[in-house]
Amino acid sequence: MQRVILHLDMDAFYASVEQRDNPALHGKPVIVGSSPQQRGVVCAASYEARKFGVRSAMPSATAGRLCPHGVFIRPRMDVYRAESHEIMALVQKFAGDLIQQVSVDEAYVDVTDRFADAGDADSMLRQALPLAREMKATIQSQRRLTASIGVAPNKLLAKLASDFQKPDGLTLVLESEKVAFLRPLPVRAIHGIGKVTEGELIRVGLRTVADLQDYPGDLRSVVGSWGPQLKRYAVGDDDRALDLGDEVKSISAENTFNRDTDDRPTLRACLREQADDIAGKLQRRRLAAHTIQVKVRYGDFSTLTRQISVEDPMTEAREIYRLGCWLLGRERLVNRPLRLLGLGVSGLTEGELRQLVLKL
Repeated sequence: MQRVILHLDMDAFYASVEQRDNPALHGKPVIVGSSPQQRGVVCAASYEARKFGVRSAMPSATAGRLCPHGVFIRPRMDVYRAESHEIMALVQKFAGDLIQQVSVDEAYVDVTDRFADAGDADSMLRQALPLAREMKATIQSQRRLTASIGVAPNKLLAKLASDFQKPDGLTLVLESEKVAFLRPLPVRAIHGIGKVTEGELIRVGLRTVADLQDYPGDLRSVVGSWGPQLKRYAVGDDDRALDLGDEVKSISAENTFNRDTDDRPTLRACLREQADDIAGKLQRRRLAAHTIQVKVRYGDFSTLTRQISVEDPMTEAREIYRLGCWLLGRERLVNRPLRLLGLGVSGLTEGELRQLVLKL
């Protein structure tokens, strides 16, 4: 079936909202997160700050060293969620109900029906470009924010395309050109390939998507049962439909101790095990998380939860563990022995591309 999929990705969303709401921040390296003088983390960074190597989930002290002139802003999550609601309402006017919102600043849109009479697949995709331009212009004029959009025949390619010309980008990938489009990319660009899988592929000499396309053997010998799907992705074939139903909202793990404890090594070991478990589930589902939450229950059964959201999605156990530890410390939750300790992630999105080596 010929399809026309748009992937909308807001540009440096949290930081861009702050720059819009305070014009004095325009053009400055804005870092949304705790002050570098405090024990905190970065939630998001503007493009000006990213040039210095600042990224979300990084300790604020590290960000301060990398970007000494950075402007640190406390996150306003309620404002970002409200802004996201306004943007998605605008997108809905273009696409009706065929929208899969995957995070506060990202969504897939299926506009196939609007161009069903355009002819072949490439003609349908070309005719969608004016719609994508209008969507970008509407967001710019009504919300004073920029978005990047990828137009492609499936979700895999639309996601990659939206990242190609950021910020304020618009990239079209034609059905007839998808194999050539993918060839120069690193294997990490393929949906679902994380650090571990990337390492296994590189170990056998598969560094680019071209290497995957040209591989004469069975990829199951390298990546197990996922091999045939990976081969299809490598040539740009992706039949995943938009998820308009009840997708997984969160993943969590928790432990009830035999005896209440505030022993730090015990609690750290518990969190590390939980983070490993959660990261494994994320990898198996090809998901990433924007929000980390800790849960504690005391001997009197009173229960507290605290969370933090970052703009760049997380998949690695060490990131989840570190932010879990940070939340426990920042909120001083281990102020008496714990009966239960839990760790969870939410704000789930499809496994994200961290960086493309090549820009077209």
